[in-house]
Amino acid sequence: MTGRHVAERQGVRAEPDLTGSGRGAGGQKASEAAEGDGARGLEFVLSLERGLAVLCAFGPGRERMTLTQVATLTGLSRGTARRFLLTLAELDFLSSDGKLFWLTPKVLRFSHGYLASFGRSEAARPHLQAVSDRFGESCSLAVLDGADVVYVVRVEARRVFSSRIDIGTRLPAHCTALGRVLLSGLEDGLLEAWLVRHPLTPWTERTVTDPGLFRQRIQEARRQRHAIIDGETEIGSRSIAVPVPDAAGRTVAALNIGASAARVSLAQMRREMLPALRAAAARIAALALPW
Repeated sequence: MTGRHVAERQGVRAEPDLTGSGRGAGGQKASEAAEGDGARGLEFVLSLERGLAVLCAFGPGRERMTLTQVATLTGLSRGTARRFLLTLAELDFLSSDGKLFWLTPKVLRFSHGYLASFGRSEAARPHLQAVSDRFGESCSLAVLDGADVVYVVRVEARRVFSSRIDIGTRLPAHCTALGRVLLSGLEDGLLEAWLVRHPLTPWTERTVTDPGLFRQRIQEARRQRHAIIDGETEIGSRSIAVPVPDAAGRTVAALNIGASAARVSLAQMRREMLPALRAAAARIAALALPW
């Protein structure tokens, strides 16, 4: 259903400015919106930020949402959120039944363009495949995006039951080995800003949720150049990850092996898998991919 049809069903009309201040969505003057957010520079377009925030509000557990839910998640007024929702529906990035909204396949254009532009899958995959074949476990490459890690290359070990992790899958950075490594690559100021924005939500009883202890884990990962997670995302699952640097030595991605705790011990991860991961990460870094 297009935005026009949704509007007709809901009886929505374009809302006039009721503030008397010449301000539009979110109370920003039209001239200011055109010129950008002064705090972020004259070229910053606040309305674009808000529209993208509406798209990003949809995710696991939030596949279908009402106007009220979207407004609450984004911090927008109902009127502003409605205008963005209907615009995105008119552009076919969203669909609606008149009450609930959900993403359409059109949003995949962004992810496909992102992955195709870097060619990571073809260039890095053989190195992940070699690690996976050696240990019989799944191997992944991920980057940091806000609160999450995003998988950009994945080689799944052949098992009866799949983990259902694929390219584009997002997992919380704070309780994954990939995320800990990526966060350890941030400067202290950026890490503190990240902690302010993203709560350390418990995924299991083992998830580190104390900020002080979490900082210690990040410092350990930074010092040791690897991180191990044991049951913090899922009980019975553990993972080890290492950084992938760019030419300047900055951590731009992370490489990991994930395995069942019943199959692989922590000692084996450190003794056997860690050197193999570091060697593979060095080969991927040598590809000089445009991260």
